[in-house]
Amino acid sequence: MAQLTRDYRETIQNRLKKDPEFAKHLLDEAVSEFLNDNPESARILLREIVNATIGFEQLAKKTSNNSKSLHRMLSARGNPSMNNLTNIFGVLKQNLNVNFEIHAVSKAG
Repeated sequence: MAQLTRDYRETIQNRLKKDPEFAKHLLDEAVSEFLNDNPESARILLREIVNATIGFEQLAKKTSNNSKSLHRMLSARGNPSMNNLTNIFGVLKQNLNVNFEIHAVSKAG
């Protein structure tokens, strides 16, 4: 029997490549996940964005890191330093031509 659905990663990668606004929204979500104490989700989202946009080789050049190290950093169990994470976010925001604007809001309840 033929497979009825596509792999979700393939779908996300295709959408990221074709839709710059989707990439920007996903980057925004990665920032939100990171700031809201969900680092694993943030790293996975960043990995998807890097794969579909700049690529790990180019990211390595721009961050002065080894591409294999970046792959490990952005894995589900990765543990990038604050400096490396800041550099990754900086390169991605430049690549996607966005700025971050962070707002704190009160918790409901």
